[in-house]
Amino acid sequence: MKCDYHCELAVIGGGIVGAATALEFKTRYPDLKISLFEKESVPAQHQTGRNSGVIHAGIYYKPGSKKAEFCRQGNAATKAFCDEHAIPYDICGKLLVATNELEIERLTALYNRTAENAVERHWVGQSELREREPNVTGLAGVFVPSSGIVNYARMTQRMLECFQSLGGSVFYSHQLVGVETSELVFGNNTRCAFDRVVACGGIQSDRLVRAFGGTPEFVMAPFRGEYYQLPPELNSVVNHLIYPIPDPSMPFLGVHLTRMIDGSVTVGPNAVLAMGREAYKRTDFHPKEVLDTLTSPGVIPLLRKHFKAGAKELRNSIWRQGYLKEVQKYCPSIKSGDLRPYPSGIRAQAVSSDGNMIEDFLFVETEQALVVANAPSPAATSAIPISKHIADQITGWF
Repeated sequence: MKCDYHCELAVIGGGIVGAATALEFKTRYPDLKISLFEKESVPAQHQTGRNSGVIHAGIYYKPGSKKAEFCRQGNAATKAFCDEHAIPYDICGKLLVATNELEIERLTALYNRTAENAVERHWVGQSELREREPNVTGLAGVFVPSSGIVNYARMTQRMLECFQSLGGSVFYSHQLVGVETSELVFGNNTRCAFDRVVACGGIQSDRLVRAFGGTPEFVMAPFRGEYYQLPPELNSVVNHLIYPIPDPSMPFLGVHLTRMIDGSVTVGPNAVLAMGREAYKRTDFHPKEVLDTLTSPGVIPLLRKHFKAGAKELRNSIWRQGYLKEVQKYCPSIKSGDLRPYPSGIRAQAVSSDGNMIEDFLFVETEQALVVANAPSPAATSAIPISKHIADQITGWF
């Protein structure tokens, strides 16, 4: 069958990682024929456009990991990109708040470990905490001044504009449905002949590894993160990004207060297993995807391992008072009526066959493609270093 397009490098996925990767390759190889394919009609409709917009500093991540290094680099690279392209951002800083003695122990351990990540942080006593955040209750905290907030969807759009200005091509409404030899087959009955592919498909990454001839040793598990938004009169309830202290028994971070770039404040997210890879609403249910997820090696052992935490998250998803209790632990002035509806997101989390979450960024290379296999938070902050890492890894391709 005749192909509609030909490119030397195809980038699959129009989120911020795909956009940054396309731009990085076109900058390095200006004469290379590069096309980016996105299944939606506009970019950044999934993880990129549905996250909290935080410019992370790298305080939580294991020293020496790709997450720690790329996040630290990405914090600076994100700000530099925004400065160059006049994209607004706000470096409001992040406060991790301990509300009891156990959390102070955990915060102290995190503070000490963070020294290895070269992240600026300052211990905050109770009086300084009260001075910084009059509406926040806690015994102590850690202030991370380099954290901030930005609109990652806007960054993605600008990256794609730069990519196109260099001669790259962007095709929207092109959902990949198959790979035949060296041809990409899309759902709109078009085809593209390619030499190589970089796939940045988020929640679809295990399927993409398989499509390009690999055997994924993981499954992508979709966890829905549910948010609320506070009413405008509470936009000044906090001055910084307010984060809880990580609980080692919990697979995810916990509910936090986030100042958004538009001035509003969101509450969340929690984390519940979604009933489909793009099941953003509580009422969304995709039976085949749910069956595939639950019968994949690793998922049931993971859920069993974190049964208590998962049950609590599910309860809080259904029962607003439970969710509210998580927030009131450090911000007691927020009431149930203050929690207004806000769009949910899906965290694309790779789970190994032995039932463990894959904590670090993961890249899988096949004969024809490199697949960004695991890129949950802080992937948006880390997108520019991720793109450089990909380009460095496969310099022999071109």
